[in-house]
Amino acid sequence: MQESIQEDPVDTAGTEEEIDDVEAVAFLGKCHGAIREELSKVIVGQSEVVDQLLIAILTRSHALLVGVPGLAKTLLVQTLSRTLDLEFKRIQFTPDLMPSDITGTEVMFQDQETGERDFRFRQGPVFSNIVLADEINRTPPKTQAALLEAMQERRVTVGGVDHKLPDPFFVLATQNPIEQEGTYTLPEAQLDRFLFLIQVDYPSTEEEIEIMRRASNPVKAGTHRVLDRDTILWLQQTVARVPVADHVFAYAEKLVRRTRGTGHGSEDNDWAREFLRWGAGPRASINLISAAKARAALNGQFHVSCDDVASVAHPVLRHRIMPTFQALSQGITAEQLVDDLIDSIPQA
Repeated sequence: MQESIQEDPVDTAGTEEEIDDVEAVAFLGKCHGAIREELSKVIVGQSEVVDQLLIAILTRSHALLVGVPGLAKTLLVQTLSRTLDLEFKRIQFTPDLMPSDITGTEVMFQDQETGERDFRFRQGPVFSNIVLADEINRTPPKTQAALLEAMQERRVTVGGVDHKLPDPFFVLATQNPIEQEGTYTLPEAQLDRFLFLIQVDYPSTEEEIEIMRRASNPVKAGTHRVLDRDTILWLQQTVARVPVADHVFAYAEKLVRRTRGTGHGSEDNDWAREFLRWGAGPRASINLISAAKARAALNGQFHVSCDDVASVAHPVLRHRIMPTFQALSQGITAEQLVDDLIDSIPQA
């Protein structure tokens, strides 16, 4: 665990654990700026995407990045892994990829001296701190399920033996939203395993000009480590302890419950019945609070506000609600429905 870099004195009232948590959040707030600065040496813009990736990491969760080719999704994840000093592996998903290509397999070894043979487990690329599952929708469901099982269980079972994955462990998967031929769409139940669905958008005019300048420059900027494995594990524990007031829990619950139509554990809800085939489940409520805690801590705050919940509502909910055919025929997207949802429920 790194020492706190906080310069201002800390109020010593309260328990020792509370003091440590306050210092840790202040430390994280300063590291947040340092991480952004290091990434900006390689990545132009995408500050919101960076923050959402950091939130996923601080909550021990996984994220799905969706964007057209050429938006530096792979470069972003690679650079982030260097900045956090974590081991990184990239898996290019293809139609012929097998589950064992991801998880690993048992291989026969022969002792050169005795001639004895035995099977030993050879780890696959999933045994890494950050795994980039590139174009996850290009591989058949059986292989997708193998990765998603590892994401959930944080272990791989081969030959009846459990092999624990390293800690921390994050899967950052990518999808191309415009090319659907020859792809295998992730079922909603599997999409629900991802904390966030992160939209990676086109750069602005100024950003694209800067991208061209950097690409034409033969001198490439390097990045430095800001955090390490042990510090990340410490910060994850701190984020989990960030307090949440009852009115913030109530606000998150209202957001999720309003996505459910009548008969789905909700009161009469004409809006949801008209525009949503299915609403978000309890995992969405849990993820809203977890992500809001991490957002507050990234901003150096040791409390969660309703604004923190509203700020993470889009990446948490956009892949957990299903618009009706009527909504889609009117050009209403899940993104717009989340906007309506936030506007319809006042913050306490």
